[in-house]
Amino acid sequence: MPDFHRYRVPGGCYFFTVNLLERRGNALLNDRIDLLRDAVRRVRRSRPFTIDAWVVLPDHLHCVWTLPPGDDDFSARWRLIKTFFVRGLPRTERLSRVRRAGGERGIWQRRFWEHAIRDDEDYAAHMDYVHFNPVKHGLAASPADWPYSTFKSCVDRGLYPEDWIGVGNRNLSAGELGE
Repeated sequence: MPDFHRYRVPGGCYFFTVNLLERRGNALLNDRIDLLRDAVRRVRRSRPFTIDAWVVLPDHLHCVWTLPPGDDDFSARWRLIKTFFVRGLPRTERLSRVRRAGGERGIWQRRFWEHAIRDDEDYAAHMDYVHFNPVKHGLAASPADWPYSTFKSCVDRGLYPEDWIGVGNRNLSAGELGE
């Protein structure tokens, strides 16, 4: 088994991609958006972080977070978000023998993709990637049309014009399978 290490920067800013285990034809994240929002709120109460950007698509999500100074434990936050979300769901998913033996639910992929933001240009590219993603996947004509995104709050904060339709590098490596 490979020796997997995550790059950690205390108080850092990170981009994440988190995928459902069964992605094809699965709209669970949008169907249960209130449950996901509640899970995130619960975690932020005990382990604060700033949400710079977030988009929830039917089968995966992307976000940019900034952690508090001295804190680099994004893994615990994701473990808790996934756990709280899953606890609110009925046990109807198909389970592999391995997941059943380990007492796991078959909702999330085990890992997540993370990238430590390096500079302002990297930050802007990942913010754009998050907000353009519904358009990329054919779910919305423009970022402003997608309801499960921080795009409108970023417009309110003056980070984007309301009619922004995406610019720059849309082929960013972002942890989505099949890209």
